[in-house]
Amino acid sequence: MPHFQIGVHEEELDGEVEGRLVRSLTEALVRVYGEGVRSMAVVEIFGIPRHRWGVGGVPGGAAGGVHAPAVSLHVREGALRLPGIEDAPGQLIRTITDAVAGVFGESVREHVGVRIVGVPAGRSGVGGLVDPPPPAR
Repeated sequence: MPHFQIGVHEEELDGEVEGRLVRSLTEALVRVYGEGVRSMAVVEIFGIPRHRWGVGGVPGGAAGGVHAPAVSLHVREGALRLPGIEDAPGQLIRTITDAVAGVFGESVREHVGVRIVGVPAGRSGVGGLVDPPPPAR
């Protein structure tokens, strides 16, 4: 299950940005993996008060005064090496950055942080079941 977590300044959230982020990040995933992944995409948005966010050693600051959202995408490690999908990590980083810039404006593009986390097989689960199950020995 692809799982996004995005940290943004609380002050940037206005009741409309949240829906745009959910839609934009989901579309970024669909552009790389296709329509079948849409129903599995999870997006969590964390609003962080400006005084609890620091960049470059400056509390409450941001690079050049520009808000810099931080995005993590957790996916199965195998999804980063699927046949027929060239450079999945690079594609994901580019499409996620495009999605965030599309919501917050081009001024954030060069400051958006994206982290792709590959979860090894057998180290995630849903409903109490390991998914996918580890190979039999």
